[in-house]
Amino acid sequence: MSYYISPTFLDKVAVHVTKNFLDLPGVRVPLILGIHGRKGEGKTFQCELVFERMGFEPVMISGGELESPDAGDPSRLIRLRYREAAEQIRVRGEMCAVFINDLDAGAGRFDSTTQYTVNTQMVNATLMNIADTPTNVQLPGSYDDTPLHRVPIIVTGNDFSTLYAPLIRDGRMEKFYWEPSRDDKIGIVGGIFEADRLSQNEIVQLVDNFSEQSIDFFSALRSRIYDEQVRDFIHKIGIEKVSKRLVNSLEGQPDFANPNFSLEHLLEMGRSMVGQQHRIREMRLVEEYNQSRLFNPGGNANIAASVPANVPPSVSRNVPAQERSNDAPSKYYKAYQEPIPASSNGKASRLSSEVVEQVQQLLARGCKIGMEYADNRRFKTGSWQSCATIQTAQETEVVASVENCLAEHGGEYVRLIGIDPKAKRRVVETIIQRPQG
Repeated sequence: MSYYISPTFLDKVAVHVTKNFLDLPGVRVPLILGIHGRKGEGKTFQCELVFERMGFEPVMISGGELESPDAGDPSRLIRLRYREAAEQIRVRGEMCAVFINDLDAGAGRFDSTTQYTVNTQMVNATLMNIADTPTNVQLPGSYDDTPLHRVPIIVTGNDFSTLYAPLIRDGRMEKFYWEPSRDDKIGIVGGIFEADRLSQNEIVQLVDNFSEQSIDFFSALRSRIYDEQVRDFIHKIGIEKVSKRLVNSLEGQPDFANPNFSLEHLLEMGRSMVGQQHRIREMRLVEEYNQSRLFNPGGNANIAASVPANVPPSVSRNVPAQERSNDAPSKYYKAYQEPIPASSNGKASRLSSEVVEQVQQLLARGCKIGMEYADNRRFKTGSWQSCATIQTAQETEVVASVENCLAEHGGEYVRLIGIDPKAKRRVVETIIQRPQG
């Protein structure tokens, strides 16, 4: 099976790797290339295809290896893998690179509740040091003054704003935001369904019908098509015999006929998958459970107990999913309302009565109030940023701080956070402002 490589992606990675093996007089070449973008767009797989096209195998590091119960282990691992790649260049006489997958997942800090460990600090510091002195990378406890070969580093992630800012500055890291174009998607999806004999026109229609979906959606869609045959196989031999038939069996793997890859069938299965995505976004059960636990601790876990009495029926959880748009509020509140109500101290407050009521309930339970915001791109990746910390427990000052955060981040998502200071955990996360109003 042949796979599609985006020309833009190929150009960016190939130029970065090649520049690091050239001696350009008077030019400071960044050692690190950071490839970031939305989840599921094939950043890792495109990198692997480029490495294969250029004829070398990189030294891999996973973001999950950047934490350890022993302080210093992850930074030592990075130095060890870097030296290993430099040795491969020397011994094999061919290019090599260090490839760190999902760097932000292992070394990023997503919000104020993310634990920032010694290892996280040392990983950032180690990468900065290697970027500054790429030919002098030592292991802890030993020193070898023999210069190493320079090794380019390529990292992937979703949101590099969560990383330590000096690490991603220009000069150390070259940034590349990967967002496949329509032509790229058509090429990649065509490679995914190449063995299934879909015409070019059918590939185009499939991509256009699910234009908002990431690349991995189409790969998952192809896998979903086989569910019918797998289901028939289970029913045919009996569910109690599946284990013996597939594990350590002398009969080998079963053969399946080519399933129905017609465009109509693909569109039907794709819509089913999109419906499941919408269901997850709309349910937000963790918010309902947290709301119930906070505002109805002695009763049942029914979210209706936490819904203010004056909530319009149009945003009730009882509204069928098909009647709610994707951009409908996930909770029951609008941040502002008109006319402006008066607060308890007689001063005008722009906040809606629902938001003010929730603030009052949180303060009455001794909770601390926090605020977070995110633009459309960060909202899709779940990368919220904190507003200024609200230190006071006075209602009027808290309401004023909430209003200030909403005013500063108009046109963005803003959510209200309730924090239990004794348990040191969040008990409420409520979106009170959306870009669509």
